[in-house]
Amino acid sequence: MTRETYRSISLYAPNRAPAAIDLSDNTNLWGVPPAALRAITDAASGTITRYPALYAADVKQAIADYVGLPPEMVVTGCGSDDVLDSAIRAFGEPGDVVAYPDPSFAMIPIFAQMNGLVGAPIPLTAQYDADVKRYIETNATISYLCSPNNPTGASFSRDAIERVASGMTGIVIIDEAYAEFAGWNCLDLLARFPRVVITRTLSKAFGLAGLRVGYALGDPELVAEIEKSRGPYKVNAIAQHAAVAALTADRAWVDRHVQDAIVNRDRLRESLTAIGLEPLPSESNFVLVPVRNAAELDRQLRTRGIAVRPFVALPNIGDALRISVGPWQLLEECIAALQECAT
Repeated sequence: MTRETYRSISLYAPNRAPAAIDLSDNTNLWGVPPAALRAITDAASGTITRYPALYAADVKQAIADYVGLPPEMVVTGCGSDDVLDSAIRAFGEPGDVVAYPDPSFAMIPIFAQMNGLVGAPIPLTAQYDADVKRYIETNATISYLCSPNNPTGASFSRDAIERVASGMTGIVIIDEAYAEFAGWNCLDLLARFPRVVITRTLSKAFGLAGLRVGYALGDPELVAEIEKSRGPYKVNAIAQHAAVAALTADRAWVDRHVQDAIVNRDRLRESLTAIGLEPLPSESNFVLVPVRNAAELDRQLRTRGIAVRPFVALPNIGDALRISVGPWQLLEECIAALQECAT
């Protein structure tokens, strides 16, 4: 793990005192889907006292219906990070190379290290896209792409993603944790590239971050390898009930708040620009804004009851704050505080 990665993670401390306005972790700030909440509160005691389904078959089916794929192409896990960790463990051997964008999801180099693999960070292009040539030069066993990317918020171009998928001989993992906010996805690539795996989560658009439900999609043989690597009972019984409810009965609620997030995201970028900041383009449910001193600015915002995610020395970006999108009144207070502190 690089010193920059460690500092970025250490600055983010969810165990700090809660803030009145928490815009730090890209979750659904409009609340819990109603049917999912009912599924939680109405759960029978037997749901809690007995083990859950081994491999969450009902959740697999609900996800399969949602994405339009057969259930044998779905594997679930305890959040998408569990699925990512399991995939890296399933497809990599000690000493193999994992190529990933830099900056991107900070857990990828950690998962690589934990599983004895070698991380190969690939700097983004000037347009915040994936550098296909450098990916191919790594000859990586596993190539990771996060689109929309975290923390930049920008999606990788369709051309770059396809060229990585076609140019790499190993497994290509496309992390679509924020795909609902982008308006497009790479699901069709699964039929064209049998070595592609797509990971997703119910923590963002579906508002179930505390229940930790993630999933991966891919060729049944790849899915079976991930499932063997991650083991049984990874999705608890309450989470299974809530996930099925959210995916089957709450889609209209989710879609409505995804649209709210998109509208407020674009409005937030305009407002940040108006006060003299230069937020990056975003197709996610957050905005990354470069600043002069992220740690100090984070401290000042905290004293005003506002939590964001600070980053220090991001490659080709520098210090930055990542601001999650939520109801506009929350964002208004954040903008006002930023104007007072940063401009």
